[in-house]
Amino acid sequence: MKEVITSLLMLGGAAFAFLAAVGILRLPDLFSRMQAATKCSAFGVTCVMLAVSVHFAELGIVTRAIMTIIFVFLTAPVAAHMIGRAAYFIGVPLWEHTVTDELKGRYDMRTHALNASDHPPSPNATIKP
Repeated sequence: MKEVITSLLMLGGAAFAFLAAVGILRLPDLFSRMQAATKCSAFGVTCVMLAVSVHFAELGIVTRAIMTIIFVFLTAPVAAHMIGRAAYFIGVPLWEHTVTDELKGRYDMRTHALNASDHPPSPNATIKP
């Protein structure tokens, strides 16, 4: 039974890693690619580390695997956010079919201050195809 669970978790991890690779290759812009790489790879690492934990079933290995999962879940979203923010600041273009740019008109590129008003973005923030 342990081998079946390990195999299923490894296959799940490989499938998520494959989806991350396909997303990086096929999605249209940096922001979409980054989303695919972050989410799918985090789930892929989680499945592989759980497979390692089930297979070896030793306290030290399980602890390291869980710490690896926690590390990936804490650092991947923060890194993706920082990369996306830097890309937006330097003007990496959005996909041509992007419907809304929620930061347009709310972010001062000179001072790097965000106007965090409670009202919705202005109508000119919507990008029409």
